[in-house]
Amino acid sequence: MKLWAGRFQKETNTLVNDFNSSIGFDARLYKQDIAGSIAHAAMLGKQGIIEEHEAEKIIEGLKAILADIEDDKVEFSLDNEDIHMNIEALLTQRIGDAGKRLHTGRSRNDQVAVDTRLYVKEEIPVIIKQVLDLEQVLIKKAKANLDTVMPGYTHLQRAQPTTFAHYMMAYANMFKRDVTRLEDCLERLDECPLGAGALAASTYPLDRFATAQALGFQKPTDNSMDSVSDRDYAIELLSCLSILMMHLSRFSEEIVLWCSWEFKYVDLDDAYSTGSSIMPQKKNPDVAELVRGKTGRVYGSLVTLLTVMKSLPLAYNKDMQEDKEALFDAIDTVELCLPVFGAMLDTLTVRPKNMAKAASGGFINATDCADYLTKKGLPFREAYMIVGRLVNMCIKTGDTLDTLALKDFRAISSLFDEDVYEALALKTCVNERKVYGGPSKESVEKQIALIEEFVNSRA
Repeated sequence: MKLWAGRFQKETNTLVNDFNSSIGFDARLYKQDIAGSIAHAAMLGKQGIIEEHEAEKIIEGLKAILADIEDDKVEFSLDNEDIHMNIEALLTQRIGDAGKRLHTGRSRNDQVAVDTRLYVKEEIPVIIKQVLDLEQVLIKKAKANLDTVMPGYTHLQRAQPTTFAHYMMAYANMFKRDVTRLEDCLERLDECPLGAGALAASTYPLDRFATAQALGFQKPTDNSMDSVSDRDYAIELLSCLSILMMHLSRFSEEIVLWCSWEFKYVDLDDAYSTGSSIMPQKKNPDVAELVRGKTGRVYGSLVTLLTVMKSLPLAYNKDMQEDKEALFDAIDTVELCLPVFGAMLDTLTVRPKNMAKAASGGFINATDCADYLTKKGLPFREAYMIVGRLVNMCIKTGDTLDTLALKDFRAISSLFDEDVYEALALKTCVNERKVYGGPSKESVEKQIALIEEFVNSRA
């Protein structure tokens, strides 16, 4: 018999039973559900709502059930619908009437809300740790490539010279913000909904501060109706994870391009590549491509939960059961992607010569050429026009700004002198960009130090 069967005169239709059941996916909340129940039972006993010896019996029974679940000795039942009712039914079977007192002053609405918050509270630090591990890889790659000049791009066209280290620090700063977003989300959700009941709390003298403290929350939620009727903390987490996956996806796209024969800036380790079933020469960047593809999966989870919640009146509605599969899948996906992406990045080989060769073409030192003229007193817009004419000349003759003869420079402007070649050397172009945040070796070393400080502060 179902725990809520008193009102009904018919058994639930099998189709409805299967449709309504969530035990197939919410079983993973067993630890959180038992922790919440132990805290609730202890509070009920302390408050005199149930006898102390009954509370102790309940707690002992719950601990035994936890041990049996972890030893794979428990088989959950579809008839009991969800993890909450499964555990309560098991408890009652084992300890008798005392088990029936556990639900005093509690609803499945606040029960599931506390379980899910506890689960998210445990998973966010796992994800943060994985991002920080990735940051360590970026630091390592940056330190090894402070002098590795490569083209920077806009519109996927070669634009200005930078270094591979500067590139790594760009992503390091993106992931740094991802960490702080996750930390902010964790701080906001750190309130305990237990004791909110179905929506209007309880007539029993529940001590919600005691259960919040026992479960490691900062405080109880301030409004019982809000406690059970919103999932904004889950939506916020999914938003944070979507942004994180967007950054991983962009980085993956770079790696897919860089390891192609058209770029050949990097080589992927064989252990993090795959081959073709028909083309023996192929070495495919499947890890990067799968991370890029799985990003859409996390986006889908965010849109799912936003859509589920968008029209729900207060308070709890069964629609909200749909939150868990989306939430669990997004967390699982991110926790799958981060370690393998970091390992792939850590083991790839950088090809500095290929990067330098690409940087020598495409006139990526054209802005520096214009700056050379402005430093000699010419207004930037006039310098811009002169360099544009030089580039046009080079395109016709097959030269680059580095190889153009001095007489050709001087034919367009008398301000050019022998020092133009040093000014246009790619390492000069990079290392003269000493502005805070720029690609010079000096600047990038500061950026690396800041990321290291950030990572170490969270160790």
